[in-house]
Amino acid sequence: MTLTLERSTGGTERPLDAPMLTFDISALLTQVKQESAWQTGSRNGITLLKTRGLRVVLVALHAGTMIPPHHAEGPITVQLLEGQLAFKADRNDVTLVPGQLLTLHSGIAHSLEAKEECAFLLTIATETRHPVE
Repeated sequence: MTLTLERSTGGTERPLDAPMLTFDISALLTQVKQESAWQTGSRNGITLLKTRGLRVVLVALHAGTMIPPHHAEGPITVQLLEGQLAFKADRNDVTLVPGQLLTLHSGIAHSLEAKEECAFLLTIATETRHPVE
């Protein structure tokens, strides 16, 4: 078992990788919105899981925040929790609303714009073949 610890704003340590982790997303989102990075910046987030093959991040964006085109090395998912998020990839534009999940293959350039204050779970995986393939 690998146990990576991250120091939170409150000075406590929490695991980033363990055999099983559970999260209170509502409480974490409240915490993210109380931190100075949220109060003074355009966005804030907290990494929930960080392993060699998978990363899960809770992200909050202020209305109007734009993230310019970039790409991920592995496939990603974006699950919108609150607000509205415009997502552009190649020639595809979609506006996500709470409860929607978007998937995107690795290496595809994409950009984001928060149409209103929003929060989402971002999952980034590494490219590995499934054992049954």
